[in-house]
Amino acid sequence: MTAATDELVAPPPTEPGRLNTPWRGLIALAELVVAGIAVWFAFDVWPLGIAKIVERYPDGIVLESTRWVGGWMALAILLGTVAAVLVVDAVRQVALAVRTRPEREK
Repeated sequence: MTAATDELVAPPPTEPGRLNTPWRGLIALAELVVAGIAVWFAFDVWPLGIAKIVERYPDGIVLESTRWVGGWMALAILLGTVAAVLVVDAVRQVALAVRTRPEREK
């Protein structure tokens, strides 16, 4: 490089890409369905990680405690994270499905 203002520029693609493909919309729909199922199971699994324990003693003392089971909660968080990644990828797939390229000059 001879000057500080020179920049490295990538050459233009030599072959057209196949980005604008309508079947990506179906993939996005499937990902949204799987994300919905993952969220459903996350809300279903979370209460399994919480256990209320009540101990009653003869002199009238009642002790209440909550036990947090980390395995079930970790599974619920994992399912929520997978659902979030699937939604982000579904948005990407929709953008690629409807994307139009500008006309090239001949």
